Amino acid sequence: MPELPEVQTVVNDLNKKIKGYEIIDFQTEWAKSIKMPLPEFKKRLVGHRIKKIVRRGKNLLFQLDNGLIMLVHLKMTGHLLVKGDKLKNKKTKDKFFNEKVNQYIRHIWFLRRGQNKRTLEFSDLRKFAKIILLDKESYKTEKSLNNLGMEPLSRDFTEEKLKEILDKKKKTAIKIVLMDQRLIAGIGNIYANEILFGSGIDPRRRAGEIKQKEVVKLYRQIKTILKKAIEMRGTSDSDYRDTDGAPGGFQKILKVYNREGMKCKRKGCRGYIKRIKLGQRSAFYCEECQK
Repeated sequence: MPELPEVQTVVNDLNKKIKGYEIIDFQTEWAKSIKMPLPEFKKRLVGHRIKKIVRRGKNLLFQLDNGLIMLVHLKMTGHLLVKGDKLKNKKTKDKFFNEKVNQYIRHIWFLRRGQNKRTLEFSDLRKFAKIILLDKESYKTEKSLNNLGMEPLSRDFTEEKLKEILDKKKKTAIKIVLMDQRLIAGIGNIYANEILFGSGIDPRRRAGEIKQKEVVKLYRQIKTILKKAIEMRGTSDSDYRDTDGAPGGFQKILKVYNREGMKCKRKGCRGYIKRIKLGQRSAFYCEECQK
């Protein structure tokens, strides 16, 4: 599932490519993804302009000029592709668009700004993605937003706040705490593993056992790794692609995730990467240098 860096990469792309465009039509072959009757969805959507796209946790929020917000969650295999005129490097993009992973188009938004026409296409192999149209009242009560914790790249997320979160979950494994969306929004399995490796912390340790100097290191690794992953346009270890249909680049520098049995990349360490089950998910770590 795309995590914070992947979703933020898509948000950044969309604001460059389709911000200010009017939605002139919408087509779908899988209406189950849309959490309201299709005729009502189209009626409230078509004819309105996209003011801005923002991220909250792993959700994309399209702010429209009629005050509505279209929430899109990519789930396991979903990704958004932007096609149309006056886009740079068209030949390169067409090469990626033609790859099999980008061929499962379930929904298409037809867009226009002046004489320019583009499409926003939603490829989703497993059809798990969801699309919700929210007004001001339903936005306030939307569970997938209200239950989210702090944004780890926000100014409000400080070392002190992280310590408060750990203190609330003293008996819980630190990796599970990092992945709990009700506490910290956007960190999934890939980045939780990488953050803990960078911090030198065993994923099984209880949050209450993390010492203050380790909290500082953990906090810095959260910020550093998430920012680096955004810079490298996310991790494509499976279906994730950006709006050009291209894979991210962070998978090239992964230290532990999906590296079971491989030698540790930490300088001077002679350990190997181990994989265990923790909270129904795989945890990857070096038993030699993560304590």
